[in-house]
Amino acid sequence: MLFVLATITLVLPNYTLTTPGPVYSAVQLAFVSVVTMLLYGVFLYTQTIRHRDYFVGGMADDANDGAPLSGRTLGLSFVLLLVSLLAVVLLAKKFSLVVDAVIAMAGAPPALAGVLVALLILLPEGVAALAAARHNDLQKSINLALGSSLATIGLTIPAVAAAAQALGKELVLGLNAQEIVLLLLTFMLSMLTFGTGRTNILFGLVHMVVFAVFVFMVFVP
Repeated sequence: MLFVLATITLVLPNYTLTTPGPVYSAVQLAFVSVVTMLLYGVFLYTQTIRHRDYFVGGMADDANDGAPLSGRTLGLSFVLLLVSLLAVVLLAKKFSLVVDAVIAMAGAPPALAGVLVALLILLPEGVAALAAARHNDLQKSINLALGSSLATIGLTIPAVAAAAQALGKELVLGLNAQEIVLLLLTFMLSMLTFGTGRTNILFGLVHMVVFAVFVFMVFVP
């Protein structure tokens, strides 16, 4: 991490390391972007190479099905993934303008727009994960949900940070005290749900309750 920070500092010598107020400087945004992309890259490596058997459902022989990907194909897929993500983010931005206008007309809180746009981005993988769960393919369901969440965090933040720097916009990355409590509670529940190897319907209900509290707090902060 120190090497990454030193490299960013050398690459961006004309930028200040910190800025006043609840905004990130260019160096801080670059560091956060590198870290999130690194985490997502390690997840992909774990899911597809190092511990692929953890993410493959069915018999052990199924893990060896399919031809191995070449480096060129993998690189092209990664580039196309970034392009697709950028397209989704730009479309979501346009969609958010319509949502903001409708929310203003309805008198709903502005934070509702962010929730609706996030649901729109996660909708395809979410529907696929629910369909897999209904067919009792829980491994596939978890893979879709985890991959979608990590891609949203690990790739959206660098893309938005780069766009903010290119357009000269201030980007605020942070949570208030109430949202931090909900985030920590979600982390604890996720560790209990996915870390023990066994789960039940009660854990799922508790996750839904936490999400319901989050939605409720959007309307009644």
